Amino acid sequence: MKTTHFLGLLSFALALTAPTLHAQTYPNKPIKAVVPFAAGSATDQIGRAFAQKMSESLGQPIVVENKAGVNGMLGADLVAKSAPDGYTLLVGTNSTNAALKSLMKKLPYDQDTAFAPIAYLGSVPLVVAVNNDVPVKNLKELVALAKSKPNQLTYASASTSQRVSTEVLSHMAGIEMTYVPYKSGPAAMTDLIGGQVNLFTADFAVMLPQIKAGKIRGLAVTSTQRSKAIPELPTVNEALGFKDYELIAYFAMFAPAGTPPDVIAKLNKAANAAANDKDVQERFAALGFETAPASPEALAQRSKAETAKWAKAIRDAKIEAE
Repeated sequence: MKTTHFLGLLSFALALTAPTLHAQTYPNKPIKAVVPFAAGSATDQIGRAFAQKMSESLGQPIVVENKAGVNGMLGADLVAKSAPDGYTLLVGTNSTNAALKSLMKKLPYDQDTAFAPIAYLGSVPLVVAVNNDVPVKNLKELVALAKSKPNQLTYASASTSQRVSTEVLSHMAGIEMTYVPYKSGPAAMTDLIGGQVNLFTADFAVMLPQIKAGKIRGLAVTSTQRSKAIPELPTVNEALGFKDYELIAYFAMFAPAGTPPDVIAKLNKAANAAANDKDVQERFAALGFETAPASPEALAQRSKAETAKWAKAIRDAKIEAE
């Protein structure tokens, strides 16, 4: 009986200390970070930069895996269904962790409960741009052209932020364009340059090199303030006389729900250190990227607020769930 009692107490003690022991030894093998968009996208570039810096802090490599498709849903689903041990992470965005809930009739996971917030990484504005052969010099002229040719102008989209930003702009300006879906931002950019589509609204990582090379024409940025990276472009509000147009892309890191709090804390510390790193800040300054280190709790609150914000934007733009 004494032996049985002792073994019972030992098992109980081990159960209590297991999470602590796990946190003390974490990480003891490589970590996988899933980027739910294609290689070359802003999410990919930012995710890889953070992964490299976080690897230095954690002492283990963070291997980036691209899992693109369905506005980021495929990659998010992979992470949602992974073991909650801190070895599979999601480089999430407003697509995966705010807007998808309103864009899809049914998700293979519960967006509100499937993920444990780790850290907010930062945000970037988007740029509205057209093919060089579109006969407009500014956003006001584009609106006039679109009004004269309802649904004849086409716009590309490879993510939620790209589509919703364009649809909300169209709704507010009273125009109608035809939506052309793409699997990746780089693929959409190729077709914009080639003239297969007329307009594309995307992040600076995809847009700025092509604008500066003269391959496409930038018209406006989707933030409320002009970007230091391309100050000559007006905001949508400036260009069209709006007051409350703003749709930007943001990036954050998540783990599967149930990941131990001590592991989340280690990852948060490493992510915030990367966000404060001058190399990371300088590397992406030209893309309009602004870091914002914060706690997991702050990210949870932001995710809740952003989900409500994007739900309203999607309703206002009259985008039907697919």
